[in-house]
Amino acid sequence: MRFVCKALAAAGVALSLALAVGHANAATCKGKYANPITDICWSCIFPMRIGGLQMASMDQEDTSNPGGMMCSCSNPPKIGFKVSFWEPVRRMDVQREPFCLTSLGGIDMNPGFKAPEHGRKQQAGRAQSSFYQAHWYIDPLIFYLQAVLDNSCLENVGFDLAYLTELDPLWNDDELTRIINPDVYLFTSLPAAAACAVDCVTATAGFPNNLLYWCAGCHGKLYPLNGNVAAHVGGVQASSLIAQRLIAKMHREMLMWSASGDEGLCGYYPQPLMDKTNYKYQMLYPIPQTKKILGRCCQPFGRSTALWASGKEYPYEGEDFAYQIFRKRNCCQ
Repeated sequence: MRFVCKALAAAGVALSLALAVGHANAATCKGKYANPITDICWSCIFPMRIGGLQMASMDQEDTSNPGGMMCSCSNPPKIGFKVSFWEPVRRMDVQREPFCLTSLGGIDMNPGFKAPEHGRKQQAGRAQSSFYQAHWYIDPLIFYLQAVLDNSCLENVGFDLAYLTELDPLWNDDELTRIINPDVYLFTSLPAAAACAVDCVTATAGFPNNLLYWCAGCHGKLYPLNGNVAAHVGGVQASSLIAQRLIAKMHREMLMWSASGDEGLCGYYPQPLMDKTNYKYQMLYPIPQTKKILGRCCQPFGRSTALWASGKEYPYEGEDFAYQIFRKRNCCQ
């Protein structure tokens, strides 16, 4: 009888601990569903051009577009007008807690095994470093709404949680990451790092410099393509760097294709070396970036976060991030 009582007591303690751990995990997983009406920077889809004529700009930034008015494609055969805009196609979490889906309201999708967690390190004489996980969602908002343009110019897919870095053994290992970007060895020197200051200035004034493709502007170095941030200045800066790295990684692994320029008029094409000028982004969580600064509520990657990130990070619920990704689209319609 005494043995049974002890066994029941031990089981009760174990159950209490399990519930406490589960509650702790749930408590650390925070998030929010983005409201497609109020939380999206819809002006970021502009400027929009049709047939070489600017239909609307909303004072938004743009890159160069194919010249001329008309275009033709062979598969399927068609003749149309050249169209350009910025399509909201992806969403991304940059997360401290593994398997916590910030963009899905803070769902803890814990599969029962461990993955590397967020951490910060401060070493003597060096900048503070950090590590984040990231989640990649296919999220073609305009296609859902069937707005603005017909389907030939929009990514015709449904919402999907397409990539979790927790399942990627390369994401937390600098050595393994070099399998997909061996060119990282070319840019370990001080002159290569110093050149990123030029990219910072270029991205802050306009769009980043593609010649400096190993740089992520003011956010840091684009390489290695993983979740290790060597110089953690703040959560917004570090998460912006992680977002840019994950897109570059998707391009390198042929999981993300380009859709701009003359090559994109008739469809998507592989681009292993990401064109950094093809993307703009806005914060969705913890605070939706909808209040315009200088008429804009989104920005190219690499631009200094000091221009817009004030008050966007705060303790407990404001240390994980979600972003909406806009991709430049040229098409023949």
